[in-house]
Amino acid sequence: MDNILYAIGVMALGGIVLGALLGYASTRFKVEGDPLVDKIDSILPQTQCGQCGFPGCRPYAEAIAKDEADINQCPPGGDENIHKLAELLGKEYKPLSAEHGVEKPKQVALIDEKICIGCTLCIQACPVDAIVGAAKQMHTIVADLCTGCELCIPPCPVECISMITVDATLDTWKWQKPGTKRVIPIMPVAPTAQAA
Repeated sequence: MDNILYAIGVMALGGIVLGALLGYASTRFKVEGDPLVDKIDSILPQTQCGQCGFPGCRPYAEAIAKDEADINQCPPGGDENIHKLAELLGKEYKPLSAEHGVEKPKQVALIDEKICIGCTLCIQACPVDAIVGAAKQMHTIVADLCTGCELCIPPCPVECISMITVDATLDTWKWQKPGTKRVIPIMPVAPTAQAA
């Protein structure tokens, strides 16, 4: 019985010593991130689509912070994000670079499940794991996770993936930026009969 208690005591003491050592090492060797990169990354849409020419939003944010990339290379972020980045960095606003794409309304992928052959190529291409399914089984999109990056479309051999526009809801609707072209339709009102 004493041997068991002794073994438990040694293991507990070893755990405490190693825990303290790891705690010290985590504070001693902590790597500080660049706060500017974190702010830029928080503005970017996190689609991880690569349209900006970088493999994801974080590498693009790092390139912007180092002045190696322009602020107008993100089509999913659009005009609104370019304005936010220009304001944050104190740079002049530039319109979206046509070389990197055009701004589109928010979209999500939709798989036609009748046509899907379960090849898993779309699952491998999705940077945010928004596609679920198994080999030789039907796949589907988790719409809440889909960023609309369109990276799943090219690898699909049967072309069963399409993009659908997400309608604005109370959760997704935003005010338009001042200065954007807005048209408020003026509609004639039919005269109503007044009660006598």
